[in-house]
Amino acid sequence: MSQETMKNRTLLYAYGETRGPQSDQALGYPQPPFTAKKGEREKISLPTDLQGVITCNDFYQLVTGRKSSRLYEEDPLCLKELSYLLWMTQGVKEMAGVAHRVTLRNVPSAGARHALETYVFVNRVEELEAGCYHYLPEEHGLERISQDPQQIAKLSAAYCGQTFFGGSAVAFVWTAVPYRMEWRYGTMAEKLILLDAGHVCQNLYLAAGSIGCGVCAIGAYEQDKADELLGLLETRGQEREEEMVVYAASVGRK
Repeated sequence: MSQETMKNRTLLYAYGETRGPQSDQALGYPQPPFTAKKGEREKISLPTDLQGVITCNDFYQLVTGRKSSRLYEEDPLCLKELSYLLWMTQGVKEMAGVAHRVTLRNVPSAGARHALETYVFVNRVEELEAGCYHYLPEEHGLERISQDPQQIAKLSAAYCGQTFFGGSAVAFVWTAVPYRMEWRYGTMAEKLILLDAGHVCQNLYLAAGSIGCGVCAIGAYEQDKADELLGLLETRGQEREEEMVVYAASVGRK
């Protein structure tokens, strides 16, 4: 077994083995923001009356029928369906806490830190132009990041030639903002972030199934190319501001 493999296994160790020094929270450093704001960009409000989009409420059927789907119909999603998927995966139900405010969402997260950001590369969604958008969970809206006529080709290339991902109706991409979790959990943070990513993607599978859509989780991508599509390379090396792609999934009608 290589030393690198053994080093990577430390992510799997229990909390007591990797606790390390006091966290920044314990040392009194200010809490990082809940969301990675991208500046003054066009904001789009999302529908909130979402019950009508559900076509299957049978939980047993949704769980046992869950599988990865790589072939999609050309039919678009409607904006309300995209809103539903975003809400079910990262939507904020309420705020809590006094000294340190937290967001309570539709997925669990260690200490309610929610260190993930959601981006969607839209190809086929009614009422929404093709392009890349960033989800704003606190206000349940989107901000436009970019529009690129080569979006499908660049996505496919960044995600190891997986053309079904680049050409899906919507490609979900999740990034991590590590300091949001490190602030509280120090050296344990990275393990907790990856656990959170699993929670979010599983919710996407089940939510998509409930509206007749398929999903395929994606763990294969070229880091720099994937980060560059989101404009993240320029923040590399900046203390407490780094953000990077950690997971993705394609969504489309099946």
